Amino acid sequence: MSFKENELCLLATRPMPYGRHKGTLLIDLPEHYVVWYFNQGLPDTEMGRLLKLLYEIKVNGLEYLVRPLKDR
Repeated sequence: MSFKENELCLLATRPMPYGRHKGTLLIDLPEHYVVWYFNQGLPDTEMGRLLKLLYEIKVNGLEYLVRPLKDR
């Protein structure tokens, strides 16, 4: 899976635009919600790509790579 460098910053600063967790920063979404959403099928949009990247980060325990970007 490839991603653009700025996508990590987007995960740290972009809020979820809809759904149960609307307004929550993507990196702060609960893992179980991200896994559920991934299993439902992600849209073929920028948000879908961000959620796919977030899924990989969450299930592999890599959130520590993104969390420091929240404080910028």
